[in-house]
Amino acid sequence: MSRPPLYSFYLLFCFFSLLSGIQSDDLQILLKLKSTLRQTSNTSAFDSWESSNSMCNFTGITCNSQGSIIKIKLSHQNLTGVLPLDFICQLQSLEKLSLGFNNLDGPVMDDLKNCVKLQYLNLSNNLFTGWSVPAEISSLSQLQYLYLDGSELSQTFPWKSLQNMTGKIPVEIGNLVNLRKLSLSHNSFIGKLPVGLRNLTKLEVFHFSMNNLEGNLSELRFLNNLVSLRLCENELSGQVPTEFGEFKKLVILSLCYNSFTGPLPQNLGSSAKLYIVNLSMNFFTGQIPPYMCKQGTLSVLYMFGNNLTGEIPASYANCSTLLDFRVNNNSLSGTIPTGIWGLPHLLNIDIKWNSIEGSITSDIKNAKSLATLYAGHNCLSGELPAEISKATSLKFIQLCDNQLSGSLVQLPTSIIYFIFPNNRLTGEISHMICNVSFLERLDISNNSFSGKIPQCLGNFSNHLRELDLQMNSFHGTIPITLANSSFLQYLAFSDNDLEGPLPRSLVNCKTLEVLDLGNNKISDFFPYWLGALPNLVVLVLKSNKFHGPIGNHNTSGKFFNGLEILDIGNNKINDFFPYWLEALHKIHVLVLKSNRFHGPIGNHNTSGIFFSKLLILDLSHNKFIGPLPINYFENLNAMKIKDEDKHEPQYLSDGSYQESVVLVVKGLKIKLKRILTIFTTIDLSSNKFEGLESLDLSSNRLTGQIPIQLTSLTFLAMLNLSQNQLTGPIPQGKQFDTFENNSYDGNLGLCGFPLSVNCSTNELLSPPLPSILQEHNDSIFASGFGWKVVLMGYGCGLLFGLAMGCVVFNFKRGNPKWLLSMETSSHLFFNWTVARAIWFASYWSLKSDCIPISSNEDIVRLVLDPTSFFGFGKIHNWRRFLAMLLKDDHKGQWWPRKLAGYHPEYRKEITKYNFLMV
Repeated sequence: MSRPPLYSFYLLFCFFSLLSGIQSDDLQILLKLKSTLRQTSNTSAFDSWESSNSMCNFTGITCNSQGSIIKIKLSHQNLTGVLPLDFICQLQSLEKLSLGFNNLDGPVMDDLKNCVKLQYLNLSNNLFTGWSVPAEISSLSQLQYLYLDGSELSQTFPWKSLQNMTGKIPVEIGNLVNLRKLSLSHNSFIGKLPVGLRNLTKLEVFHFSMNNLEGNLSELRFLNNLVSLRLCENELSGQVPTEFGEFKKLVILSLCYNSFTGPLPQNLGSSAKLYIVNLSMNFFTGQIPPYMCKQGTLSVLYMFGNNLTGEIPASYANCSTLLDFRVNNNSLSGTIPTGIWGLPHLLNIDIKWNSIEGSITSDIKNAKSLATLYAGHNCLSGELPAEISKATSLKFIQLCDNQLSGSLVQLPTSIIYFIFPNNRLTGEISHMICNVSFLERLDISNNSFSGKIPQCLGNFSNHLRELDLQMNSFHGTIPITLANSSFLQYLAFSDNDLEGPLPRSLVNCKTLEVLDLGNNKISDFFPYWLGALPNLVVLVLKSNKFHGPIGNHNTSGKFFNGLEILDIGNNKINDFFPYWLEALHKIHVLVLKSNRFHGPIGNHNTSGIFFSKLLILDLSHNKFIGPLPINYFENLNAMKIKDEDKHEPQYLSDGSYQESVVLVVKGLKIKLKRILTIFTTIDLSSNKFEGLESLDLSSNRLTGQIPIQLTSLTFLAMLNLSQNQLTGPIPQGKQFDTFENNSYDGNLGLCGFPLSVNCSTNELLSPPLPSILQEHNDSIFASGFGWKVVLMGYGCGLLFGLAMGCVVFNFKRGNPKWLLSMETSSHLFFNWTVARAIWFASYWSLKSDCIPISSNEDIVRLVLDPTSFFGFGKIHNWRRFLAMLLKDDHKGQWWPRKLAGYHPEYRKEITKYNFLMV
């Protein structure tokens, strides 16, 4: 039975009416979306969204053949507002929703579960404040691509059906079998990778970097269709599954900055065409897998910061596609496969901080693309090949701390940084180096170069910033052309044989920050004119032949106003104390030792806060006289407690310049490389100061007789020589007639007043102890102290007495930084900031040192075991140290009464030391 034609027309009319209704609904949804979201002036995404236009022509909208909306693409449009998923998901045919890289905020609504036909969802890089998607999100069974990177999502994995899984895998996970790309990087997800991931066998991309995931990768070993796996910067651990070595489609493997351990699968890359491998900053052990370059596609290989051992596989010499090769900071050994030096497309090679041997071969001439070569801190030897000049793209060379020898060859004209310290290069610097027109940093310190410094080094006027030629054998004068280097910041020529005057043209180096010319033979007056350099921070002129007065110059605030380190020790400067130093408000290190300074210290006619940031002061071996200026020492604020919560030491400077200072400890010169801010020292020994009022040398191993010269200390009010091994008669007269028995307790060989033991005739007639001037070596710590080191302190000039000790340590604005905490154990335990040395001649034990520290490492040792700094058992005199130096600011009472409460063992002994304050 045939239907009338009118029926067909009727059906057709119904269809178009329904379609028109759907399109009308879709249009209203889009217009509502426009009114909800806001666009900034930087976008015109909604300009075409007008009811007069066809919605299929709206910007970012795609319709199917029936006119229904299937795609919304509004990424990178600077949109703001709350995402209205409640009506977006009313678009019944919507397959793709892309709103990434906007500024959408607020929560992600539960209505997302209604987008049942959604295949592609990108909400990455927005500002969402929460995520509450229920388990029903698994109803999006057609979802293939999910991008939620950088959207401020937090808590656990967003699908509740995958949270805290135990036992059987929930049925909801089976609805996600079509998922191919899952990207959730740059969020704050926590917890372990969900168990159900093993069922997502179609997954090709899994990106979950920069979260807080933990656990291992066992659930990923089943995903053999993976093409890209990125899990950097999490808290993942365990070993890399061996199955990864069998993944044939894997192209990108990035597991950096986690805590993975164990060896890597040695078949990694044997079947896959790897392109990027980043396994850096983990705890991997074993050898580098040899097959990662087998397929000839590897471009980037990062394996730095692990515990890898063995040699670099020879197969990498044929890795012609390699662009970036970084295996630094491991324990690799052996030689570099020869072909690696000449890989034609290689841009960067970094093998520093290993134990790699061998030489840099002439193959490097083929490295036409090589831009950076970092191979420092290895065991490379041989000469630098002349062919390196043909690596015409090379800009950065760092080969420090190797055993490279020979002369300095011609460098590529493209070079910017040439860092070559601590090697064995010899000969003169060729003038060919001046063909390098873009050189910014040249460091060839600590080699064996000789000859004169080329004048042409001043030709790099618009580029040269750092020039370091320290610790070589250069002679002659400093090139006057260096003033042409208008951007020069760092100039270090110390430890050479340079002569002549300092070129006045240096005053034109307005950007100069560091000038280190120490340990040369420069003969000149003090270069006060350098004070005009506005950026000068470090001035080291020690151990030269500077002479004459230093002068009192302009102190208006523009003279050395930024100076932090001034070291002019071991010269022949003859002058009064330079009062202009008072204006150096940033000074940390001031060394004037071993010159011919004389007269009193400081200007008693001025007042103010001086030297508040000073950490190291060395005025020793001069001819200063008189009392010490109270206004200087009471303002040493940098030596007080400021940062009680800071537990780790810091260096005085954090730039490329490594500041150092030479100190004298027990007569030995010790060079501290890099100065820790927790280290402070005052050395005023070998001068002619007056006013010593307290001398405590107790609980050491001093031997021999008490020197008669001590009776000349006319201001001495307290003497403590107890618990030593002294013998002979006690000197009589002057202040010694006022001291009581307890000043000499524990010295069984002493006799005479005030002790009850009388001296024999032989003892009274014996000449002064010859050992007073006898030379001693370090064995004094094992066999007992000699008096020579004591007399060295006061014989050349008396130093801090108790009165000055009160000024220095009784600060009104804070307790001394030398002591920060105490523990009630059998030994006092100090944290970082206890590692302080205050050097007072005749004040503590030997010469001028209170806490002998020979290196920065010793500071750490002091924290862990203070007794390790002395050659004999338990350090009893730490108690005297605390008792003498610490005072209660509030009550005006000495700290011994306070310390006595910390441990019963110290109570009786410490409370004896209630010293006078003057």
